[in-house]
Amino acid sequence: MQVRGEMDAIAIEDIELELLLDAIFRRYGYDFRNYSRASVSRRVKHFLARSGEDRISAVTARLLYDESFFQDLLEDFSVTVTEMFRDPDVYATLRREVVPFLRTYPFLKIWHAGCASGQEVYSMAILLMEEGLYGRATIFATDFNEGVLHKAKQGIYPIAEVKKNINNYHLAGGLASLNEYFEAHYDSVIMSQALKKNITFARHNLVSDEVFGEMHLILCRNVMIYFNKTLQGRVLNLLDDSLIRSGFLCLGKKESLRFTEIEKNYDEFAGRMRIYRKKAA
Repeated sequence: MQVRGEMDAIAIEDIELELLLDAIFRRYGYDFRNYSRASVSRRVKHFLARSGEDRISAVTARLLYDESFFQDLLEDFSVTVTEMFRDPDVYATLRREVVPFLRTYPFLKIWHAGCASGQEVYSMAILLMEEGLYGRATIFATDFNEGVLHKAKQGIYPIAEVKKNINNYHLAGGLASLNEYFEAHYDSVIMSQALKKNITFARHNLVSDEVFGEMHLILCRNVMIYFNKTLQGRVLNLLDDSLIRSGFLCLGKKESLRFTEIEKNYDEFAGRMRIYRKKAA
């Protein structure tokens, strides 16, 4: 009987989760229905613990009428944690092997899809600046969460992260000192205005929005690991449609084009780094 009771509780929780995701979509237009169920369940349980509600159904009822409560929940659905030059070997490879191709274009359009708090966007800006390409580049940094985008645009980060970021910068092949690209104020650092000059922050939802321009390089790293296979396929097709012929696509190290619908359109440029190049024809 105890086993049956536990199974019933799990089934009820699954129903509550389905109703929550449907309510979010119908009320606010955010579609998390094809996110990995394990990831969604984990995020909702985290929100329950800090919201004071004891059941998912209570969260559903409350968010239908309280938009600020929903915005609070949205924070738990966002991937907000990153760091400068995350996976330094990826940035070193971009600098060493991709930049020579980027030099051949008179202008550059680069898209950071799912930019989170923005550190990786500023990392790319630094790389381009040191390679003499920033003046001809436009970087589009997008996320579905307006609050996260606001923080990314401000470019203010805890000073406690600086030591790790400096180490990442040097491992990524940095040519100067990372200190040149920010100002320290008390317990925070502020990224320089020169870095922000050619960055456009914009709201874009990979789940529901359309093609995003014709890009020379797209970075969508550590985003799709939270999606199920159906949504991964949808997003990869969106990225493919947003990338020019011979353009570059950079995914997270746990993500891959293998066994996907668009795999045939790409060559593995730096396979271990999950950097792909779209075929010319």
